[in-house]
Amino acid sequence: MFSRREFLMAATATSALLGSGMAGSWSKLMAQQGLSEDALLSMEPTGNVTLVHITDIHAQLKPLYFREPSINLGIGDVKGKPPHVTGADFLKLYNIAPGSPDAYALTSEDFVSLAKSYGKMGGMDRVATIIKRIRSERGDNMLLLDGGDTWQGSYTSNKTLGEDMITVMNALEPDAMTGHWEFTYGTDRVKEAIEALPFPFLGSNIYDNEWDEPAFEAWKMFERGGTKIAVIGQAFPYTPIANPRWMIPGWSFGIREEDIAKHVGEARDEGAELVVLLSHNGFDVDRKLASRVDGIDVILTGHTHDALPEPVIVNNTLVIASGSNGKFVSRLDLDVKDGKVAGYKYRLIPVFSDVITPDAEIAALIDEVRAPFADELARKIGTTEDLLYRRGNFNGTFDDLICQALLEERDAQIALSPGFRWGTSVLPGQDITVEDLHNACAMTYPAAYRSSMSGQTIKDILEDVGDNLFNKDPYYQQGGDMVRVGGMGYTIDPNKEIGERISNMTLLATGEAIDPAKDYVVAGWASVNEGTEGPAIWDVVENHLSKNPVVKLPDNQSVKLAG
Repeated sequence: MFSRREFLMAATATSALLGSGMAGSWSKLMAQQGLSEDALLSMEPTGNVTLVHITDIHAQLKPLYFREPSINLGIGDVKGKPPHVTGADFLKLYNIAPGSPDAYALTSEDFVSLAKSYGKMGGMDRVATIIKRIRSERGDNMLLLDGGDTWQGSYTSNKTLGEDMITVMNALEPDAMTGHWEFTYGTDRVKEAIEALPFPFLGSNIYDNEWDEPAFEAWKMFERGGTKIAVIGQAFPYTPIANPRWMIPGWSFGIREEDIAKHVGEARDEGAELVVLLSHNGFDVDRKLASRVDGIDVILTGHTHDALPEPVIVNNTLVIASGSNGKFVSRLDLDVKDGKVAGYKYRLIPVFSDVITPDAEIAALIDEVRAPFADELARKIGTTEDLLYRRGNFNGTFDDLICQALLEERDAQIALSPGFRWGTSVLPGQDITVEDLHNACAMTYPAAYRSSMSGQTIKDILEDVGDNLFNKDPYYQQGGDMVRVGGMGYTIDPNKEIGERISNMTLLATGEAIDPAKDYVVAGWASVNEGTEGPAIWDVVENHLSKNPVVKLPDNQSVKLAG
């Protein structure tokens, strides 16, 4: 019998994923080559600068399963444009064969079957192998840039306040990073961690409230391949809205388009031949920003977890989307001449864990930082008969499980679970471990509240989150996916305006309409309000699993899509 690694090495497809007008060569490469480490990583060098980008790792040190969304709607001008293309449409758009490694890595199509064939993805020891190989090939021509959401999202990161990730990332020697969920460790911890970094944390759009001036270094000039490169940092602009403001009361955030334009001008005046925006804005925000601010050569985007095998070009700016959870590493080779990008070659490298050899140094370091928690991480708390996943505009099965636990453990009529984009997947038939659970809910404000809310308040919450997701102006998109619901159903029309998107709200237990004037018992978690009381969400779910150790979820029909 073949092991999975042997099977993959002999597979008749490869994830070449080349850009720069080379999409038509993918099928030929897939037909001619087997999936191997060399096939995944080999790339004929181009030009004098190489940018390597990783983002939205969410503290995932080990290989994992992560199902990409089956629904990712675009509204207004971006309807039907990447990244708002999923499933079979995505395969068709990028000429990717169904059932191929590319199809598995980049879409939700036939996910469970392909996951069993191709195995887990990611693992920072595998990412290290990729980075070190590129660095050995390109030497001083390379910049390694981290797009943020790096220190949060796992049991060990919660326990160490991100120190596990900081230790491993420092060993990879990034040149700069920016952030978002990093700030949920609070002002003191963020300052302490950033001051100890051996590389700059860039945040041009973060201001000190007292002094009304930038709180962090805005941008930094590097020289690579004889080229002066300005890297401008852009943290998530709505951090104090999407996350608790009380954790970082001294800082204000925003898109601050005028500041970015100013920094581009400053960089050019100081001789920058290449300007890079290291951004955690989200893809659609960066697409709009690129259309309005001249002079940015490359935007390395993050936050929305999109993985695209080609750059999207806007106003002569290459917008690069590098996925999440350590599933991908982006390599962008640039030929910079006379202060302009004369040519480029791009590869989105899928990190197939059974194909890419772990880097021994980083693998040992990962084991070291995880060792104090190893027994608890592996502790079994249930099994699942269904695929558990998070991503999708309206619901995910992991959140269905969380909502079920909230309803039963908190004796509620309605449950709300935030539409975070982070959270790994668990395959049918697998054990659910403590690590799996915390991958879906590890955070610093986990209290599971129980409160009374009027029907009108519940509608207002859904309308507000819906507007964050579906406002036609990307600059007003402030959150993740739609809040998940348990115990109730509703209809949503994403194309309408705020106040008019949500209708037909019903209690599933009785089928009766939710009355705007009536109060209901609602349980939820991750409230941004200071002083929220309740047990940690992971305790709520574990208690539920102790009574219901085998997870079998009904089909979620609670959300109807209109328009």
